[in-house]
Amino acid sequence: MAQQSSKLTVPLLTSIVAAVLGSLQIGYHTGNINAPARVIEEFFNVTWRSRHNQSIPDHSLTFLWSLSVSIKDFGALLGSLGVKGLADTFGRRNAILIVNALSVVGASLMFMSKVTASFEVLIVGRLIFGLFCGLVMSLNPLYIQGVSPTNLRGAFATLNQVSFASGILLGMVVGLETVLGTEKYWSLMLSLSLIPATLQYMSLPFCPESPRYLFINRGKEKEAEAALRRLRGNPEMVTKEMEEMREEAAHSETGVTVREFLRKRRYRQPIILVLIINLGSQLSGFNAIINYSTKMFAQSNFDEAKYLTLGVGAVNVAFTIVAFFLVERAGRRKLLLAGFLSLALCNLLMTITYSIMAIVPDIRNMQVLVIFFLISAYEVGPGPISWFIAAELFDQSARPIAMAFTSMLNWGGKFLLALLFPPLLNMCGAYVYLLFMCMALIAFTYTMFRLPETKGRTFDDIAAEFRGAEGIPLHNKTTFNTFT
Repeated sequence: MAQQSSKLTVPLLTSIVAAVLGSLQIGYHTGNINAPARVIEEFFNVTWRSRHNQSIPDHSLTFLWSLSVSIKDFGALLGSLGVKGLADTFGRRNAILIVNALSVVGASLMFMSKVTASFEVLIVGRLIFGLFCGLVMSLNPLYIQGVSPTNLRGAFATLNQVSFASGILLGMVVGLETVLGTEKYWSLMLSLSLIPATLQYMSLPFCPESPRYLFINRGKEKEAEAALRRLRGNPEMVTKEMEEMREEAAHSETGVTVREFLRKRRYRQPIILVLIINLGSQLSGFNAIINYSTKMFAQSNFDEAKYLTLGVGAVNVAFTIVAFFLVERAGRRKLLLAGFLSLALCNLLMTITYSIMAIVPDIRNMQVLVIFFLISAYEVGPGPISWFIAAELFDQSARPIAMAFTSMLNWGGKFLLALLFPPLLNMCGAYVYLLFMCMALIAFTYTMFRLPETKGRTFDDIAAEFRGAEGIPLHNKTTFNTFT
């Protein structure tokens, strides 16, 4: 069996680590912007005063800061549109190297904003970095799953989320006022993502291209076999995987357009699955906690709320690591179901604790535990799996479009929630979490009845379930509609 004979090799591990340096950069710029907010807002005020001889109006400062924070997610939404073109034209590995330049340019502009005394440069830098985010969070799973053996495919894809969560925690720590989140060093702090960007340029060019891309997309069988020999180091495995790719190539079409992707019957159910799983993940309350946890803790009268936020970041990393070890043991489906159900329960508890906090102030300690549990529920299943499940449900020709669709849903959900959560909280109060609960329950229900287990199965075997069918059968050899 491929699952038994596949072993970790140095070229394979190097390829995975080099790829996930991109998601580390994204996590870093997700976590480093909140702690030094007052320092950067003061930079906006000083810059405005030097131009207009008066302090910046409060509404203008609020708008500029909100724009600075959310423009990254908007840029990522736009960047998602370029995934298919880059991945199919230049290849998975080379596309990652090309878009890494956007990270370098974006981080450099953020660093130069203080030198040039221009908050516009900072905003443009985060927009360009956002384009990088939208592209690389789809290109990474495409490359990782293209080079990974079947029995390690999910675990290695989860490493992308481990790297992202580690970047968030690193950004939170570095952004503290006691580290680099100061008036003197905040621009240097924003530029530190240049380190992993440089490391990626020093390592990824020496890693092999995805064998699946070389064989199925380019028809370069000898080059694909050579790449597999480097990655596997096992002649029997190479022969077996080459045969699997031949079978997949025989069932794959070339040049699937966006219109064909949306209209073909075989893609209908996978599209709905990706839509519901990703929206259920993004609108489950996790992003609201990550974005506003410091304010939540401060409103609950916790001293040094920013250090509790570091606890959120630490839990975030810890449970992505748990997911790394569980995803090939428990499977994608069980982790998604357990995660969505736990998220629904957590949001119900958030509603209860938030509602009675004025009456029972000590309930705030319970709320902290609920927040930590919500973070862990998200990262054990919906968080990492939502980013790579599309790469497993679609065939090779449709995979780049599916990953672009995934990126648009994820970043679009983050962008909308960043804009809408504060007014929704003001309008609905504690009951806003019931909306998140409903979304998690919808995702749980649809996943339970429609998602096949993909653990340990070849891409062609998974695609065969959808090929030419009106929908997904409720029973098959893997009994995926049950927990057993």
